[in-house]
Amino acid sequence: MTEKPPFIKSREIKVVHEIPLGRIQRFWEELKKGKVLATKCQRCGVLYFPPASDCSKCLASNMDWVELSGEAIIKTFTYVSVRPETFQQTTPYMLAVGELKEGVRVLAWLVGVNPSNVKVGMKVKLVAKITPEGNPIYEFVPLE
Repeated sequence: MTEKPPFIKSREIKVVHEIPLGRIQRFWEELKKGKVLATKCQRCGVLYFPPASDCSKCLASNMDWVELSGEAIIKTFTYVSVRPETFQQTTPYMLAVGELKEGVRVLAWLVGVNPSNVKVGMKVKLVAKITPEGNPIYEFVPLE
C-alpha cells in the first residue's frame, strides 16, 4: 500500500518584476509626450513593436526609432468580463489586436466604443496616454 503524500497548504505569493528599460527607455519617454514609437533594424529593416533593442532576425544591435502612425485595422478582439485578480478594480474591458499600416500587430485595450459595435476590420487609432496614476500607456480608440 502506498501512502498519499501530505498536502501543503498553499498561500498567495505576489511577485513584482522590475523590467530593465535600458536602450528602449525612449519608448516610455515618448509615450509621455503622446507619441508611439517602434524600432527598426538598420541592417535588415524588420520593424519591432513593442520596441526591441536587438534584432531577433539578423542579431544586429543597430536600431532606428520610428514613430508609428497609429492607424490600424482590428484583426481580433475580446471582451473581458471575468477579470484577473490584479484587474478587479477595473470595470470589464476590451482587448484588441490591431494591424498598423506599418505592418506590425499590436495588442492593446480598446476604449470608447460599445462592445456590440466592435467588428473585425474596424478602423482604430493607437494613441498614447497617461493613467491617473501617472503611468504612460497606449490604447486603441475607434476612428469611425
